[in-house]
Amino acid sequence: MIKRRLSSILVFLTFFSALQAQTGDTDFMRSTGKIYVVVAVILAIFAGLVLFLIYLDRKLTKLENQIKDND
Repeated sequence: MIKRRLSSILVFLTFFSALQAQTGDTDFMRSTGKIYVVVAVILAIFAGLVLFLIYLDRKLTKLENQIKDND
């Protein structure tokens, strides 16, 4: 379980660094200050997904334990 989470984080960081390596439109976004808004929105969405997955994992674990106890 922990290995999956660590590998997911590493994939995300690799993807995020690849996005930062691109220039072009990002220079315009940086000059107007809107790049921070884009980064904040992406991070908020990612944080929401992570929190939802943690919640879902806990709920499924609880259900699995109930099923094991009933058998």
